[in-house]
Amino acid sequence: MRWIRFTADGRTAYGILEGDRIAEVAGDPFRGYDATPRRHDLGSVKIEVPVIPPTFYAAGLNYVEHVKEGAARRGETPNIPAKPDMGYRAANALIAHGETVIIPADATEKVHYEGEIVAVVGKKAKHLTEENALSCLLGWTIGNDVSERTWQKADRTFWRAKNSDTFKPMGPWIETDLDLDAAETIVRLNGEIRTRFHTNHMLFGVAKFIATMTRNITLHPGDVIWMGTDGVSPDLVSGDVVDIEITGIGHLTNTFKREEA
Repeated sequence: MRWIRFTADGRTAYGILEGDRIAEVAGDPFRGYDATPRRHDLGSVKIEVPVIPPTFYAAGLNYVEHVKEGAARRGETPNIPAKPDMGYRAANALIAHGETVIIPADATEKVHYEGEIVAVVGKKAKHLTEENALSCLLGWTIGNDVSERTWQKADRTFWRAKNSDTFKPMGPWIETDLDLDAAETIVRLNGEIRTRFHTNHMLFGVAKFIATMTRNITLHPGDVIWMGTDGVSPDLVSGDVVDIEITGIGHLTNTFKREEA
């Protein structure tokens, strides 16, 4: 099943995507819903961010090649994490599929994409084990963790490097039935494949992260967990189009535009 959040006729609602048609519901997949007779063509609606999360989590350095390639760029010895490490992002940075990422006027040229699978929490969870951790999930979507690397090095926190407005495209919908082991992440820049990796080839898997997190943190419906990326990104410039495909989910596509000074 694919849950889509969309705007049509001045109203924002949830629906179930069936091919290119949306069956609108009253309510949402987190608190409950009822069917309605309203139907929409996918091409006639504005796709919205699939959920505005109560808490926005992001795994750090969760693919070995990403760690190695980043270290090689800096001329450093790679430091492979020994345990799952979770951080936070800001909801102000979220934008939907098809919307524009604005590169701030004072940003350097070191603006990069990071194509990530996103786990969407469907029910309240605490003290889960790796064996039952995935039971709390509603499904999966796609994220682009845009990063300004110069700011990332300069600031003690990632407040602007990771959380500037528009720096977190997410969508286009939530897929509830995904074979994670079969999924592949493919990142295209202006139509050319630049990064390709097995989505589940993580240093620490989704279940490990959730089990570790819920020892101390209660997860709530609508929380999202971005699971990290592999590979490296070129420096992005105004006009670039980044398309992140995760097979079994779909495509998240956004154009980058530099803000005028």
